Amino acid sequence: MQSESIELLRFTTAGSVDDGKSTLIGRLLYDSKSIFQDQLEAVEQSSQNKGFDYVDLSLITDGLKSEREQGITIDVAYRYFATPKRKFIIADTPGHIQYTRNMVTGASTANLAIILIDARKGLQEQTHRHSYIAALLKIPHLIVCVNKMDLVDYSEEVFERIVSQYNDFATKLDVKDVTFIPISALEGDNVVNRSERVDWYNGSTLMYHLEHVHISSDFNHTHARFPVQSVIRPHKKDFQDYRGYAGRIDGGVFKPGDAVKILPSGFASTIKSIALNGTAFQEAYAPMSVTMTLEDDIDVSRGDMIIKTQNEPVVTQDLQVLITWMSERSLRTHTKVFLKHTTNECLAMVKAIDYKVDINTLEQDASADSLQMNDIAKISLRASKVLFLDDYATNRLTGSVILIDEQTNETIGAGMIINTK
Repeated sequence: MQSESIELLRFTTAGSVDDGKSTLIGRLLYDSKSIFQDQLEAVEQSSQNKGFDYVDLSLITDGLKSEREQGITIDVAYRYFATPKRKFIIADTPGHIQYTRNMVTGASTANLAIILIDARKGLQEQTHRHSYIAALLKIPHLIVCVNKMDLVDYSEEVFERIVSQYNDFATKLDVKDVTFIPISALEGDNVVNRSERVDWYNGSTLMYHLEHVHISSDFNHTHARFPVQSVIRPHKKDFQDYRGYAGRIDGGVFKPGDAVKILPSGFASTIKSIALNGTAFQEAYAPMSVTMTLEDDIDVSRGDMIIKTQNEPVVTQDLQVLITWMSERSLRTHTKVFLKHTTNECLAMVKAIDYKVDINTLEQDASADSLQMNDIAKISLRASKVLFLDDYATNRLTGSVILIDEQTNETIGAGMIINTK
């Protein structure tokens, strides 16, 4: 079995300009004592130099801002911190509309998204856009932080009005778990420590929720998927007949003795062993990386998939994808792209642009004949080889693809597979 290690939660933050995102991240790091002493001293000194009578926690993340001001493109900044209960990775992404592709990149692996709303301004256009992207990416958990409560005198009426407005909007989205928390990142109310100034609020603090939200069921443990990343054949006398298949389990649970099937060949076998770094496992599940051996000597190579016969993936060359276009060059029908899906790589052609999504109104434009950077659209692709697909809604790992420019090797699109049924 997997060791009793501390769980890792990946989350992303999103908000409009000046909603207090940098201050919130700074507050989380500061109050959880995840800042080195020299960093803290530098922030305190910088706050004094600017004439502030408080420690400006947004300065903790300001290294990024200075780089942006110099014209350096920041994709996503990942920040790591930990508490005794859980480890965290924050994907800190720019909030402007021209950085939609950056938010998609940062949010694609997240278990949870924090949507920041300024209590004085309420829902903004960017609130709608960030929430739609979070729903699009099937992020399982959303926390809507109503920030700057100190500037509205910690008004329960203001908070409840924003909650009501957001819930009305969220009915258009496929979002199952939404939590609302009134906070002041500047003052620290309800971020790590409970606030007495919001005595009408009976819910948890932000940190408590991050530490206790249930994420083990976020992975698909029903549909068994093991894309083979590499075949291990040690050239040693003691391992003459050893043939191991290494990769990451993208779904389901595997055990020694399980009957399995290899795609695309269709050959059947039985799992002989599952191990990692010399440690044998009696059970392995997503997203563990392991090496499997089979009872039969079957031709298996990179890009093949080991599955169980229940809940098989769709085996096809045709796929429909909800794509975020990331290239400065436009995308048109009949464009050839390099497609990567799990451990499979092949050429593909864009057969059709079915519709483009207006991410502010959620309307679909079926007349679109090209895509520009940051556009989100549904397209139809034809791959040059068979792929083993799941809907993104069923499995985020086997339901996603990336498109790559053949010449530059640049990632030009990230997509979610839909309508495989």
